[in-house]
Amino acid sequence: MIKIDALTVRFGGIKPLDALEAQFNAPICGLVGPNGAGKTTLLNVLSGFVTPIAGTILLDDAALLGLSPRRRVSLGLRRTFQQELVVDELTAMENIQAVADHVSADHASARREVAAALDFVGLNSRRSVLGRHLNLFDRRMVEIAKTLIGRPKVILMDEPGAGLNEAETEQLRRLLVKIPSAFDTQLVLIDHDADLIASVCIETLVLDFGKRLAMGPTRAVLDDPVVRRAYLGRE
Repeated sequence: MIKIDALTVRFGGIKPLDALEAQFNAPICGLVGPNGAGKTTLLNVLSGFVTPIAGTILLDDAALLGLSPRRRVSLGLRRTFQQELVVDELTAMENIQAVADHVSADHASARREVAAALDFVGLNSRRSVLGRHLNLFDRRMVEIAKTLIGRPKVILMDEPGAGLNEAETEQLRRLLVKIPSAFDTQLVLIDHDADLIASVCIETLVLDFGKRLAMGPTRAVLDDPVVRRAYLGRE
């Protein structure tokens, strides 16, 4: 569970987050809004890459603000980025192993976790393929597999469906809905694909100019006329 209270970020004269209040309770939560609404800024604050000027964030009962990104990882926070961070010179398995070497309890645990993550995302047959030879979908699966290492509590995903075709998006959807129960973790998902958000997210937060526009059950939120104008650009 993530609880956000009065969170404010300022870049010069701009406030990409402005006294934001929100609480993510559901196993899979959506985070949507028009471009520039503050979505990625919020993930960057949660990850420890941006420091707010005010507010608090709790991960379960732990205060996140003031902790380094590495300490947040140790508390169970994981993150994917809009641009996948797959090392071209390492195989799919080695990319995942590199994370396990830093967060798993011991070598035996690391091996087991890497094997389980590869199997879960369907990359066993591609485990020995170098990053440079993986297609976009496989690279996205490597990124997701990396977040599953080390008993994560919360996984933040920034547009995992960007650039995927319809069949790949459906594969991604089926994978995402299985993660909370398979790994006992919560997902917070940014994506511009309203259909993907509607099909996987139980509750959704809508941001607009750094403020909370709406939050609640996903279908009700996406059907709100105010949200449809701001996020979907239609009545």
